[in-house]
Amino acid sequence: MESSLPVEELTSGASGRIIPLFKNLRRFSTSPSSPPPSPSAATTTVLGKRRKFALRRDEEDTQRRRALAEALDMVVENDGVSCRWNTSLFFGARRNALFCRSWFPVADELRGIIIIIHGLNEHSGRYAHFARQLNSCNFGVYAMDWIGHGGSDGLHGYVPSLDHVVADTGAFLEKVKFENPGIPCFLFGHSTGGAVVLKAASYPHIENMLEGIILTSPALRVKPANPIVSAVAPIFSLVAPRYQFKGSHKRGIPVSRDPAALVAKYSDPLVYTGPLRVRTGHEILRISSYLMRNFKSVTVPFLVLHGSADRVTDPLASQDLYNEAASEFKDIKLYDGFLHDLLFEPEREEIAQDIIDWMHKKLDSGNLENVYSQC
Repeated sequence: MESSLPVEELTSGASGRIIPLFKNLRRFSTSPSSPPPSPSAATTTVLGKRRKFALRRDEEDTQRRRALAEALDMVVENDGVSCRWNTSLFFGARRNALFCRSWFPVADELRGIIIIIHGLNEHSGRYAHFARQLNSCNFGVYAMDWIGHGGSDGLHGYVPSLDHVVADTGAFLEKVKFENPGIPCFLFGHSTGGAVVLKAASYPHIENMLEGIILTSPALRVKPANPIVSAVAPIFSLVAPRYQFKGSHKRGIPVSRDPAALVAKYSDPLVYTGPLRVRTGHEILRISSYLMRNFKSVTVPFLVLHGSADRVTDPLASQDLYNEAASEFKDIKLYDGFLHDLLFEPEREEIAQDIIDWMHKKLDSGNLENVYSQC
């Protein structure tokens, strides 16, 4: 007699997707009494052909997405800001080609540089408006698409390891610092990108290159509905890492109070709207668990911003980060009633200005320290 397992819900903590983890569980079950047969030559050949087909399909999808990423308009019309912009490919820590963008003000001396690390399932091109507002205040901007996102290599929406994204972020920061010697650098991360930035900044060699970090709606406390999910997620992520849980993308949580912003996001072909992949979900649980255990060891200067009505990531976890972190220079801002995608809320320009004001505050504090040290 077959026992029925309840469907437990696992939230991604970054995309608003719901994963029925035990649905179709039987597809992965095997009978312990019958050992798997040894693969024959014919089976090996078939598997090899399937692997080649999958690789070719992924490469074609990457080229299609890269063409779309290149075609995106990076300039906001009639905003009165003159800038020079560029797109490029950066080869990350594992030699994957990662699609990158930059926006720089044409005139005046740079006040600093900010590197944008986007959230799960989105891409760097969505931050053009934010970049232009930063340009207007003499900040240069770089942005990088993760593996499997935007115009970067990889299967769309698939993240084999967020540690790879952390390593790519560190390598990209090193490149930016090399190309812009003496210019203060900040890292910005949204949602799961915020978790990536916070973990990257936990490494001393990366923290030493930074003036500070900015986190919007970071994915810091991501828990499954039932503890058993945490136990089985690592197994499923190894057995079927790319598997998509069908229907999980149809029950999304609102991420902005601006209807136009929601339409723009979910009609964007570079935004992954399919079901969350098993390995990607497991990686979010893994990095979240690591960060929660290590709040007290955070020493990097940071600003964390969160909407109090965010139903995707937990604003109380951001408050815990602020309370527990050992950082001497830290600030938090909670926006009453705001949702997850803060820079796509109706008050986006005010939120961006809060970020700019904090960066000025941090830079000015550093200048004061230099004056006192010379006295």
